[in-house]
Amino acid sequence: MLLNLDVLKILERSNPLLINDLEKHAQFIEETVNDSRFLVIGAGGSIGSAVCKEIFKRNAKTLHAIDLNENGLAELVRDIRSSFGYKTEDFDTFSLDCGSLLFKHFLEESGPYDYILNLSAMKHVRSESNIFNISRMVKTNILNAIENYSQACSMDAAKYFCVSSDKAANPANLMGATKKAMEICLMREYTDIPISSARFANVAFSNGSLLDGFKYRLIKGQPISLPKDIKRFFITEEEAGQICLFSTLLGKSNEVLFPNDDKEIKLTSFVQIIENFLHYNNLKPRFCNSENEAREICKKNDFADGWPVYIFESDTTGEKPFEEFYSQKEEVLKNNFDNLSSVYYSSNKNDLEINEFIKQMEHIYKSQSLTRLEIIKIFSDFIDGFQHIEKDKFLNQRM
Repeated sequence: MLLNLDVLKILERSNPLLINDLEKHAQFIEETVNDSRFLVIGAGGSIGSAVCKEIFKRNAKTLHAIDLNENGLAELVRDIRSSFGYKTEDFDTFSLDCGSLLFKHFLEESGPYDYILNLSAMKHVRSESNIFNISRMVKTNILNAIENYSQACSMDAAKYFCVSSDKAANPANLMGATKKAMEICLMREYTDIPISSARFANVAFSNGSLLDGFKYRLIKGQPISLPKDIKRFFITEEEAGQICLFSTLLGKSNEVLFPNDDKEIKLTSFVQIIENFLHYNNLKPRFCNSENEAREICKKNDFADGWPVYIFESDTTGEKPFEEFYSQKEEVLKNNFDNLSSVYYSSNKNDLEINEFIKQMEHIYKSQSLTRLEIIKIFSDFIDGFQHIEKDKFLNQRM
């Protein structure tokens, strides 16, 4: 099945978010990229790939892309060569774990870099369902981020960028809590080199997202399932890549960028998204009363009355009814962007508190001896206002 993925139309948006900002800062970005060496960690994912494309097409001095996902890196190369040709001459991909000894050897051999961008993340709320996933989330979202920052400091990089999440604003799950903790641990009052970050909305049709799942359900002839009471902000993959590049090159130290939620970006329900998605693929939803009913329609290939869609009330752990880009305790700053806002982040924790928390994170990763609820308690003690939404069901128990 050849799908129609006109993302802006599906999101009911008229224009790309950053047209004015791209024009305003074009010369500075172009000149800086031309003269700089970039290392992108997590380059095989949707956002990492989008960042790489933004850097590559501006003819960087060097672009090295790191990811454990070998297939993701292969597709990145195919995508870049097919779209832009050979603009950046020193471009290569490396299938490496950014927390490994081999990665350290790689940095010694291939560095130094002017800009290190860390896009690697455990990003799914569903991943907090067991201690092994949680341990890897702690390692990826916190411990690796801190170690990669130290490596950037050792080569005196111009900037270290580490992506955050809108789930870090008033976090309600461990995924958001790990990203909030990353911000606290990295963005201290004094940093050795500048650090910046970005929180942004759900990236529409990015790898592993619910919207990406809609696409695969059609391809595989399976029913679609979604919550009726959940709203999210949505941006495109290209916009996500541009926001990360803006934060890296133009963001001040300890500044966290995020989209303005006024005109183009607004809270949208998944129900509206699925109706638009099916409409632009010449289909209509056929709403079902149960998962079994929806599955039976697919087994019979009975799509004459529409594609089976099961809508349920959200009842899973960690799911907020809506996301936010910033908390009430954070002051939104004026900056030099038309369609991006920011907060200046300064940790309210002292070095002793932060270092003790990092030791607890290392213990979680190395031992797996704590229970999930004990880990939630550690994060609750460290992050002011962390309100974990605890329910009896996890997303993996949904269709």
